[in-house]
Amino acid sequence: MALTAECIARLSPEDVDRLFRSGEVGQIPDGVAEGLAIFRPGHPVQPLLAKLAHGVAWKGKVVNARKGELRNRVSALGLHAIAADVYPGRSWFDGGECIVLDYSKRSRVAHFVRDEIRRVAPGLYLGLVYLWKTRAMYFTLKFTA
Repeated sequence: MALTAECIARLSPEDVDRLFRSGEVGQIPDGVAEGLAIFRPGHPVQPLLAKLAHGVAWKGKVVNARKGELRNRVSALGLHAIAADVYPGRSWFDGGECIVLDYSKRSRVAHFVRDEIRRVAPGLYLGLVYLWKTRAMYFTLKFTA
C-alpha cells in the first residue's frame, strides 16, 4: 500500500519523527502542492483539525525551484501569499540534510517561521514547522506531475 498524507497523519508522533528522519532530500520540488496540516498525529481529533485548516486557512504551497522561492496557498480562495526562500540546509531536528523553507527575509507576517521538508514517497514530502525555533507541528505536501 502506498504511503499517503492521511496515513502519515494517523501515525504516532514518534513514528512521524522516524519517518522524517528516514526521508530523502533530493532536488527541491517544483510546482503546486496540496497540503495537509498535521497538528496532532495519531489523535482522533486530527482529521477534523486538518479539515478545518484546509477549509479556511492553508491549502498548500506553490514552489518555484528555479528561483528558490515559494508562496503558500491560503484562505478559502487559495490565494498565493506568505513567501519564503527555499534551499538545501541542515535540519534543526536531527542535523541531517533537508530542504529549508525560510520565511525570515521574505515575510513580515511569518518571519519567525521555518519549515523543513524531506521526501518520504514519490511526490510526497513530510514537513516540520518551527515557530521561534520551537517545533510546533507537522505537514505534508503532495506534488503532482
